[in-house]
Amino acid sequence: MQKLSNSIQLAHCLLKDRLNEAKIIVDATAGNGNDTLFLAQNALNNAQIYAFDIQKEAIENTKALLIKNKDNINLPLENISFIHDSHENIDNYIQTKIDIAIFNLGYLPGGDHKFTTKDDTTLKTIDKILNNLNINGYVAIVMYPGHEEGSKEYQSIKLFVKDLPKKSFTVGWYKMINHNFNAPALCWIEKVGEYA
Repeated sequence: MQKLSNSIQLAHCLLKDRLNEAKIIVDATAGNGNDTLFLAQNALNNAQIYAFDIQKEAIENTKALLIKNKDNINLPLENISFIHDSHENIDNYIQTKIDIAIFNLGYLPGGDHKFTTKDDTTLKTIDKILNNLNINGYVAIVMYPGHEEGSKEYQSIKLFVKDLPKKSFTVGWYKMINHNFNAPALCWIEKVGEYA
């Protein structure tokens, strides 16, 4: 079985080792809850997870998935905050340093495709997280260039991260080169020094 056959699997593989040390974890796009569930299954039992989504349906789906799997997660459900708000407002909810963040951009699978993440708010949120990320903290961003807004986000994020100072961040860009050009891609950021 392929372990790295898509960008989400790769993001999870890269995050897994760091999760056994992370205290503050952000799922910036809760969606149907799959990333939140992965984080909860691999987090410390005293970690705090913040799951954001602008769509009420996504928050409800995420809550339902976590409740259904409560016996298979490492931390109490009370340690997971389900936040029905834009990730752009992250600083209204988290004032402490962040250890891990994941973005799974685009629209809600099975939902209304006119509701999708937007490059301007996504970039603002990434910048806020990078400013508040602990050294050795990770950010994984899964992008979907196969639709119009997703393509804009993909290009905007690529331009933004390529100029991040290397004394502060190591940035990777993963895209399968023998697949469709519009296949999902992963941007991987590790904070290695102070960022101002």
